[in-house]
Parts: sequence; C-alpha cells; structure tokens
Amino acid sequence: MPEDRPPCPPFTPETARQKVQAAEDAWNTRDPHRVALAYTEDSVWRNRDHFLAGREEIVAFLTGKWRRELDYALRKSLWSFHEDRIAVRFQYECRDTDGRWWRSYGNELWEFDEHGLMRRREASIDDVAIEESDRRIFGPRPAAEHGIDLPLR
Repeated sequence: MPEDRPPCPPFTPETARQKVQAAEDAWNTRDPHRVALAYTEDSVWRNRDHFLAGREEIVAFLTGKWRRELDYALRKSLWSFHEDRIAVRFQYECRDTDGRWWRSYGNELWEFDEHGLMRRREASIDDVAIEESDRRIFGPRPAAEHGIDLPLR
C-alpha cells in the first residue's frame, strides 16, 4: 500500500496551495529521485513532446533535464483546483550549456490518487531567450514570498 503524501484530495484552497508549494520546493532541489517520489509508480506524463510512464522514466527524464538546464530555478502558482485535480501556472529560468539564459512559461494539469500521489501530469511549456541581466528567479523561493505570483512578462 502506498504511503500517503499529504495533502491528499479532495483539496481545499489551503491544501491546493500547499501541494503547489511542495512541488515547487521539490523541483528546486533538482533531485530527480526525490521529485519522482511525489508520483505514483505508474504515473503518466506529457511534458512538451515527451510522453513518460512510471517513476523510472520520470527519473531518467529529470536527470537529463537538469544536466541541460543549469542553474534551474522554478516558481509555481495555483491556477485552479477541483477535488483530485490542480491546474498550475509556472515560470522557470535556467542557462544552457552554452551559457544562454532562458525563461520558460508553462501550464500544468495534475491529477492525484487518494494517497496524494500524482498519477497524471500534463505540461505545456514555451521558452523565451533572456539576457542574464533580465533574470528574476534566483534559487528556491524564500518562505516570505510563498504564494506571490510572478509577473506575466
């Protein structure tokens, strides 16, 4: 039987925000194994044009992602929720191996099982080249900034 990963559905405004912040915090560790523990063993993903199934594929995907996306720093915002589903907006910044900086904008749709593990994740993401001087996301979010949205541009 899977271990519970609270908060568990059905979500309230408070628990949905907690789930989003927990995901942001985990992804900012850039630890693929830690991140994968938030997903069911048979979780399915669409991430851009990649289709994944199961924790092993998630770990492999994230390992490659964070080899290419250096100095990765993420912010997520709750968009909407209902029962066992959450919609999220996010932005992250990183530099590639050639030293170019990028800001990526995206939306995610999440579906959870009764234990609070994500069983489905769909992410649509667009990348915008930025100058290093235009960066606004530096490392994990300080606790005082939890819940604060980023500007659209």
